[in-house]
Amino acid sequence: MLHKNYCTNGLRIILESIPTVRSVTIGIWVKTGSRDETSENNGISHFLEHMFFKGTKKRTAKDIAEAFDAIGGQINAFTSKEYTCYYAKVLDTHKNTAIELLSDMFFHSTFDEVELEKEKNVVLEEIRMAEDTPDDIVHDLLAEASYGKHALSYPILGKEDTIQHFTREELIHYKHAHYTPNNIVISIAGNVEASFINEVEEQFNQFDNENCSKILVEPQFEPIELMRQKQTEQAHLCIGYQGLPIEDKDIFSLIIINNVLGGSMSSRLFQEIREQRGLAYSVFSYHSSFVDNGLLTIYAGTGKQHLSTLQETIQQTIATFVSNGLTEKEFVNSKEQLKGNLLLGLESTSSRMSRNGKNELMLGKHRSLDELSEEIDQVSKESTNHVLHQVFNHSYSTALICP
Repeated sequence: MLHKNYCTNGLRIILESIPTVRSVTIGIWVKTGSRDETSENNGISHFLEHMFFKGTKKRTAKDIAEAFDAIGGQINAFTSKEYTCYYAKVLDTHKNTAIELLSDMFFHSTFDEVELEKEKNVVLEEIRMAEDTPDDIVHDLLAEASYGKHALSYPILGKEDTIQHFTREELIHYKHAHYTPNNIVISIAGNVEASFINEVEEQFNQFDNENCSKILVEPQFEPIELMRQKQTEQAHLCIGYQGLPIEDKDIFSLIIINNVLGGSMSSRLFQEIREQRGLAYSVFSYHSSFVDNGLLTIYAGTGKQHLSTLQETIQQTIATFVSNGLTEKEFVNSKEQLKGNLLLGLESTSSRMSRNGKNELMLGKHRSLDELSEEIDQVSKESTNHVLHQVFNHSYSTALICP
């Protein structure tokens, strides 16, 4: 059962009680990410996430790590383009300890100057590690090709020159501006009573900053081609088409299209490029939804000598798809696959915490699995084919990392 508590200061707490498990997962969702940055402070959302683990007024970084190890718990965090999440998974008997630890990190991190300088080196190594993974950074290059100078084009990790100039004052100012109660959702899922909300509210009733209202600048899709030369064994290709925002009425149609195009082993791209022609080991597509935009991405990696053939095959596959539409079998199977993924993706307290937290933060509403299944069932083949034409009958962006 889902319990909600909307605090007077704007903080939202969502709790899903699952009495059949022994774990509890707690997530703090903050509606800020690389999209809220400028070219001068790109990477600060992700860097701030790192600094929350580097010590509080009463705990060192080692104390925090040992405290979670002592209760057999797990703690981690991640940053995206539009939100940041800090989460911990513990046995149900240790939930009070976990929420106190998270609260201490959230409100009393010191952002120590010595730790800050050390963490700059850590993040710079993270950026360099990503540079050694061309099949990852080609997706950052595609964002740049698709969104130009808009903040959605910025890499989440930031850039070396911006990271090196961060100061403690900048971090505190950014936290004060964006980590406001109305920008935060605390999501809990597991073997926990609804009364635990009171403990959460008590621990997170320490804000000293006021709520903020963000003005988002809607991005314009700019289909250009960007290429980087790099010493790699393969050419890494990304193609991007303008997708749909997270709340668009046709979002399920586009998810169905993505499944058929490149979302599974039976998809058209996988079957044609890998199984039939042997042009690539890795080929897939996925759709990213933002508040006011979306991007459908196709990725494939191949030897440089096969690159032109690969690009032609992708475009031929798309052209055939648009011309003929979905087959009845593809349409029915993709719907069932989508419903199966929804159900199977909620097998753990972590996934349920994530689903509830993201729904509250980004949509402000929750739909049951039955409601979602019914919504998927109501998607028509005609509307799906309409979206297929809408997406692929436009120009696309291209990112290429090539030897």
